[in-house]
Amino acid sequence: MSDLLALGVSHKTAPIVLRERVALPEGRAASVLRELISTPEIHEAVVISTCNRTELYLAVGDDVEAETAALGILARQGGIRPTELISHLYSLRNGDAARHLFRVTAGLDAMIIGESEIQGQVKRAYELALVEGTTSAFMNRLFREALAAGKRVRSDTQIGARSVSMSSVAVGLAQEILGDLSGKRVIVIGAGETGELTARALTEQGVRSVFVANRHYDRAIGLAQRFGGQAVRFDALPAELELADIVLSSTSSPHNIIGRDELAGVMERRGGRPLLAIDIAVPRDIDPAVAELEGVHLRDVDDLQRVVERNVSGREAEAHHADALIERELERFKRWLATLEVVPTITALHERGEAIARQVLAENATRWQGLTEADRERLELMATTIVKRLLHQPILRLKTADEEQRTYAYVQALRELFGLEDQLLSAFDSAAAELGDREHTAAENAAVTPIRKARGHTRS
Repeated sequence: MSDLLALGVSHKTAPIVLRERVALPEGRAASVLRELISTPEIHEAVVISTCNRTELYLAVGDDVEAETAALGILARQGGIRPTELISHLYSLRNGDAARHLFRVTAGLDAMIIGESEIQGQVKRAYELALVEGTTSAFMNRLFREALAAGKRVRSDTQIGARSVSMSSVAVGLAQEILGDLSGKRVIVIGAGETGELTARALTEQGVRSVFVANRHYDRAIGLAQRFGGQAVRFDALPAELELADIVLSSTSSPHNIIGRDELAGVMERRGGRPLLAIDIAVPRDIDPAVAELEGVHLRDVDDLQRVVERNVSGREAEAHHADALIERELERFKRWLATLEVVPTITALHERGEAIARQVLAENATRWQGLTEADRERLELMATTIVKRLLHQPILRLKTADEEQRTYAYVQALRELFGLEDQLLSAFDSAAAELGDREHTAAENAAVTPIRKARGHTRS
């Protein structure tokens, strides 16, 4: 039987120096998805990579073999030994894995509780998997439910009130260091969602920003027009750095954008004026070695944690409310998932019984040479009726079991006693999933098993 497996590192388990090595910008994420799916024990895959986490969500056959393979793929991407990565890795199965995804999507596992960017990041990760063809019915349902749950948490709780994001925290840190920001010249590198949030937070502080986009200059122009700033091309960045008081960088570049040697020349031309550099990208946009330069004050995402802690106290009560809502949303997914385990078992049980009836009839066909065709049909009908009546009670008990452990025990007992393991489709195979969808309504009317208990080591 297949499992849901989630592997990952986050700000809770790994420092930025490791997170940036296993970060998977879109291009790398696509290649990792293809490599994961080429592994026999991995049937479906979605990869989430943000500044605070890199996570693999996998529908797998042998979970031990799949975890070993996935760990190796992630370690190779980061150019590190698996033994170096494993001490920072969390591994979640089945219900725990689904719950973790729901909490991540709702912003409950974020550095900033309730932060809004993660919803869009999860959605884009799922869309990339769709484009790469690495999902099927199971992952499609899982991620649709997770995104819906995240949306509901934000609409039904106050978890996102007084919206706080990594960008607004970064601006708050700049205020803490420099005081009033009005009149300061700020360079925003990156014209994506984080760059836009940064621009909004700066505008609220009366700052007119300079926008730099290393790939899409037209998006920098768009931000400049919306927030009353100025857009410059990437090759003009050194000259702009000579004039700036603050540089805030948040691109998806896999390499440093601002290097130590380049910035050293800029600082010489600044005549001793200090520069605050805040890097909220993972992998980092700014070479950590620039902190060695006189006059440069460098902060990265891990340095934002101190500021974050002052913003979460008012959200803790709402987080408890949101967790309760997540559990209710998770139950709906569990009921659907249960049909993927129960329905194939019932189908296989019927098929095994009918196959035995056909085999016995065939073995005795020569003994009934005097039977008419009508008699043969009656005999076949009687045989299949006996099978159905014999199996009716165990199937009814399976459908109406009202406890997770009890239902799972029934399923396992039927598989073992009737030798169904070789017959069963994987619950994560598209064929079984489609069957589950067809019988979903009927199955939900019965009390069916939630997700099987998580196995193995877990850490959140």
